[in-house]
Amino acid sequence: MSAPSASHSQRRERLYLVWDIAIVVLVSANLLLLLVDSLFLLPPLNAGLEALAPSLHQAYDSAIHQRFMTIDLVFVSIFLLDVLAGWAMAIAERRYARWFFYPFVHWYDVLGCIPLSGFRLLRVLRLISLLIRLQRLGAIDIRRWRLYAFFERYYRVLMEELSDRVATRLLSSLQEEVQRSDDFTKRLTEQVIQPRKAALVDEIARRLETTVDKSYAENHQEVHRYVATLVTRTLEENQELTRLRRLPMGEHVAHAMERSLSDVASRVVHEAIDGLSSPRFKSLIGDLAGSGIDAWLYVDQRTDRVTEQVLIETLEMLKDEIAVQRWRDELDLR
Repeated sequence: MSAPSASHSQRRERLYLVWDIAIVVLVSANLLLLLVDSLFLLPPLNAGLEALAPSLHQAYDSAIHQRFMTIDLVFVSIFLLDVLAGWAMAIAERRYARWFFYPFVHWYDVLGCIPLSGFRLLRVLRLISLLIRLQRLGAIDIRRWRLYAFFERYYRVLMEELSDRVATRLLSSLQEEVQRSDDFTKRLTEQVIQPRKAALVDEIARRLETTVDKSYAENHQEVHRYVATLVTRTLEENQELTRLRRLPMGEHVAHAMERSLSDVASRVVHEAIDGLSSPRFKSLIGDLAGSGIDAWLYVDQRTDRVTEQVLIETLEMLKDEIAVQRWRDELDLR
């Protein structure tokens, strides 16, 4: 982009910014006027103002209240000019796919120009949209405003309360559905668990292999000592070996047999652990896991009741967790 073009774009952005700020001020003034005049129409406030400050009451009544429609039409004419100017700029800049999309996108601006009490409230949306636009441009930082912090805090409280009630109602409906269903456990087994049986078996076998490998690698010395102790105790209780020890050179033979058997037993354990990664062992573990899952998936009337109760209590626990009002802790911290 050339320097003159960039300078022209910056001037145009500044012009938009000044115009938006002016419209924000005018909309704020108009909303303030609407609020004051609405309060003026209330008989108790009107009578109180007339009793406390009759001159102010008379001045407002003659200068503003009786000319309220005229004053409001002046604001409306400016707002209508803003809508038409924004529409023209949108067409010139081709912001939307069709030239007539602008009034539908900014419907609150268009309807807010209608000088009727119901439509005047839409000017609040106009003010909010302008503030959001200024926030995006970096002209203001609404998040630092105390008013924004106040509304943002209680907006979060409102959203949390609403979402908690919706979630609690949904969980209660789920509990009722589980209680009314006669074949929930069966459908859960057939439609959810059974199609994933192969994946579950593979996962169980993989975790078993990983667990045994890791445990043996960390405790192989203790395993060998335990095997040696077990072999020694078994041989000491063997009557034939006891008689062998009484023969000449029998003690040496017995010790040699003990060492050999301990070594053989340790090697058997080691080979068994190494064999966990073999296809044959994986097939064995898969068969065992599959048999276990089949037994677990077997559904009878008692199993159905137990599963139903577990689900209901789980949902109830979730409801209790949702019922915790965490926003109270946040407000206390602030």
